Amino acid sequence: MNQRIAFDLRPWTKNDLGSLVRYANNRHIAQNMTDKFPHPYTETDGLSFIDFATADSPIHLFAIDVDTEAVGGIGIHPQTDIHRKNAELGYWLAEPFWGKGIISAAIRRIVDFAFDTYDVDRVFARPFGTNVASQRALQKNGFVLEAHFKGTLYKNGEYIDELVYAVRRQTWKND
Repeated sequence: MNQRIAFDLRPWTKNDLGSLVRYANNRHIAQNMTDKFPHPYTETDGLSFIDFATADSPIHLFAIDVDTEAVGGIGIHPQTDIHRKNAELGYWLAEPFWGKGIISAAIRRIVDFAFDTYDVDRVFARPFGTNVASQRALQKNGFVLEAHFKGTLYKNGEYIDELVYAVRRQTWKND
């Protein structure tokens, strides 16, 4: 049975480096992320990420905090130019915390943040076709599959499908 765990979303800090490296250095997580999320995940990678995550104002990349420890991350990436009414959602969670409702609840919170903070009409996510758990978390939050691109991503020596899920501002608070 899924046990719900309390968590907070908060800005990353340099104090998170140890837990970030400990949890992010996991092949099962890296296999569902872009190559910018490496495996192995080193302290240098962690410091670079924390610098990146804390550079913008407002902060839009957050640590998922359980009992004062960063156990994952979630963020909104506002788009520019002709895509400026869109924001991309990205997230990961430490493997010991999978299946406990954290990501599904964190998605709801971060989409609220996106629509409250940015002048966007659409929040989208691009999970790999192989990442069924991520697809389910998006679907639970009202995201709709908009596109399925076959074999467009190349990860770990193989082609995999890319999916595009999205939710629109006009339907977000109404569901």
